[in-house]
Amino acid sequence: MSQVSNRRKRHKKNKNTKLILGSIAAVGIVAVGGYALGSNYYSKHFLPNTQVEAVEISNMSLEQAQKIVDDQHKNQSFQIKLDNQVLKEIKKSDFGMESNSKATLESILKAQNPWSWGRSFFSSKKATVNKTTFNQEVLTQQLNSLKTELDQVNQGRTQTQDAGIAREASGFVITPEVQGNNFNVDQAMKAIEKGLKSGQTSVSLNDFIQKPSVTSKDAHLQEELNTVNKVIQVQSNYSINGTTFQIPTEQIADWVTYENKQVTLNQEKVQAYVQQLADQYNTSTNPTSFNSTKRGTVSVPAGTLSWSIQVADEAAALTEQILAGENFTRSPITKGSAKASQPLVGNTYIEVDLTNQHMWYYKDGAVVIETDVVTGKPTTPTPKGVDYIWKKERNATLRGTNDDGSKYASPVSYWMPVDWTGVGIHDSDWQPAYGGDLWKTRGSHGCVNTPPSVMAQLYNAVEVGTPVVIF
Repeated sequence: MSQVSNRRKRHKKNKNTKLILGSIAAVGIVAVGGYALGSNYYSKHFLPNTQVEAVEISNMSLEQAQKIVDDQHKNQSFQIKLDNQVLKEIKKSDFGMESNSKATLESILKAQNPWSWGRSFFSSKKATVNKTTFNQEVLTQQLNSLKTELDQVNQGRTQTQDAGIAREASGFVITPEVQGNNFNVDQAMKAIEKGLKSGQTSVSLNDFIQKPSVTSKDAHLQEELNTVNKVIQVQSNYSINGTTFQIPTEQIADWVTYENKQVTLNQEKVQAYVQQLADQYNTSTNPTSFNSTKRGTVSVPAGTLSWSIQVADEAAALTEQILAGENFTRSPITKGSAKASQPLVGNTYIEVDLTNQHMWYYKDGAVVIETDVVTGKPTTPTPKGVDYIWKKERNATLRGTNDDGSKYASPVSYWMPVDWTGVGIHDSDWQPAYGGDLWKTRGSHGCVNTPPSVMAQLYNAVEVGTPVVIF
């Protein structure tokens, strides 16, 4: 009886075990099936706890996630701060930002393991969009407009200044630097553009406060101050047309300036000074004071023997020589047939006195040859001026037009032209006499008619380049 009972008990136990195992198996099959369904779902949806740029995209499809991320980008703002306050807040989309989140989202979806969705409840994944782009035309336009705004803001702030050199009542001194609160707009604009493109949310303009590049303790600045003090003590002399004079040291001190970390001279002021010299001394536009033989000091207009100061070239050369810091005497750079470094006429010259109808040849201050002459008639007077012998020619034929319009041709043995119109000194064997008032009735076409015998001597005595003063 007990054996039968035991068999019945064992059979019932086995049956219960099978029921339990079956139930477990059924639950497992359901669980696996459910997990598989979840895995299939997450092959097309983002795992739990997935964020892109702080935007929750858990359980979303690619299309859903792209829309919400792109909408987030469109509303992203960028703050420009100054002095711990928001100076301006801008929307990135207004600056041409074009969100392209699709590639990033596709990459995340492709990289995630759908079978790990269960574990994802206990972990998180964060990502950023690396395909954000900007419409460069819109960005450039908006940045230019923003730069104009920042320039205006900057103008109202205290400007930083480098230490420098300035002239005061006591002389030249080093002026200390000034630490302002203005910012470097160009550097700030570069940072703003970089920040917009890299995903930053703000930039502080205080990071770009301008700092002095030169301080009062700068060794180079002290050297430059020494240079200034040396420059203003230079004895700067000019020798012009036989006259020597010094540029006042006060004037040079007024020219000195300190720019771009170096001592220089104000070129506008230097050129103005040299122009004054040109206006006063140019022999091409000013008459020459001449000590004549019979009429005392006379004023003779400019002629072919003259020079003009080249103002721009001379100002540059004068500046260079002053800044060299050594005493000097110079003559200005000129253009013309003479030089400013010596008297225009000197001690060797030909003098033609139209009033006295007389000509002298001075050599080294002494009269060598003199003679009466016949100059131009009233209708073709001999031009007054400080000229020079620019050519000597034997046996020339002088051609021109008479008062009645007829042509003339006059052979001469000795010809020395003095200007560019055909006027010169020559022999004239057709004249019966010389001097007096003969010029009124038998005057030339403008030339200085000279007795043939005297003309031969004069021709052999003078050299090309000899001044001829006609007055």
